[in-house]
Amino acid sequence: MNLFSEAMAWLFSPERLQGPYALQTLLGQHLFYTVISVLIAAAIAFPAGWLIGHTGKGREIAVAISGAARAVPSFGLLVLLVLVLGVVRTPLAAIITFVLLAIPSLLAGAYTGLEAIDRRVVDAARAMGMTEWQIFTKVELRLGLPLLVGGLRSALLQVIATVTIGAYVNLGGLGWPIIQGIPLRRFDQVLGGAILVAVLALLVDLLLALAQKAAVPSGVRAQHPVSESSSPSSRARRAASVPA
Repeated sequence: MNLFSEAMAWLFSPERLQGPYALQTLLGQHLFYTVISVLIAAAIAFPAGWLIGHTGKGREIAVAISGAARAVPSFGLLVLLVLVLGVVRTPLAAIITFVLLAIPSLLAGAYTGLEAIDRRVVDAARAMGMTEWQIFTKVELRLGLPLLVGGLRSALLQVIATVTIGAYVNLGGLGWPIIQGIPLRRFDQVLGGAILVAVLALLVDLLLALAQKAAVPSGVRAQHPVSESSSPSSRARRAASVPA
């Protein structure tokens, strides 16, 4: 029996659904830390990104902050915060780490979504007498939504992958079978845990890819067919990965 078959046998064993480390419990923990962290990061990054995109000011500062946050190693920061805040505040340390990881992609998605809009559209809305708030809510926010969803997509995938290391500090989640299985040399368990994380990431990516496609206004989609190289997803990922 090869390793993959052993991993499948481990995954579908009835024991995996029992006890404090049941797979459904670990999945719930993984999703909880992912959703909470991304929501907090979005509450910080979206308003800042929208302000930068609407006014055209502060982009350099945002890029510098995003680059600095992206350069910090997540695992090292997590361990450092656990040591500084104390073991009893491990969840707080983990959430801070994941929030800092999610902010760059969300921030880039927010301001590049507004920057990508044809300025003639905004000028036309302003010439019609729309206020700045109306321009933002009725024009910029709607047209910039695909890139915003692209930034959210990138952030969620990064956080889902990084929450895995939270098991190292006893946070739980789908990384627990991996962290526990390595010292025990239970490679079937390690591979099974890795498969679970990969499947979760693929499902989330698929759902957000559909949401991103649906976010493109029908009129824009009809007039400008989106190629792979110029799609909102591609542009959002380039903005999230390139500091300048």
